[in-house]
Amino acid sequence: MTEVLFLEHVDDDLLKFAAVVSRYQGKWVLCRQKDRDLYTVPGGRRKDGENIEETARRGLYEGTGAARFRMAPVCVYAVREGAGSQTYGMLYYAEIQEFFAAPGGGSERVASFDALPENLADPLVQPKLIQRAG
Repeated sequence: MTEVLFLEHVDDDLLKFAAVVSRYQGKWVLCRQKDRDLYTVPGGRRKDGENIEETARRGLYEGTGAARFRMAPVCVYAVREGAGSQTYGMLYYAEIQEFFAAPGGGSERVASFDALPENLADPLVQPKLIQRAG
């Protein structure tokens, strides 16, 4: 069973992912996975030498084309798969002011929604992240 935990702090070197719950003009902004009809929160895996905020900013920019945005940390999250290991990430919230290409206006990988779609990439994790940050 997948479990999502929200924490105040963990050692920085444990943070491997950043997730950025985002809104634009009051709508949720999500990325469509390539070749699949599933949507996900922008973000990504931390690269060597990156701090976790850089990971979040890069993930938001690469995933959505956001040119200007206000972003703030929400909390640390952990995803635990059964009795196995857990992975840690930093959850952020962003208000996007401007895109290089607006959602739905040419980029098939970005969409905006009034309400969250049912076809989320990870239905056991994504809704909990969105609820916590949104």
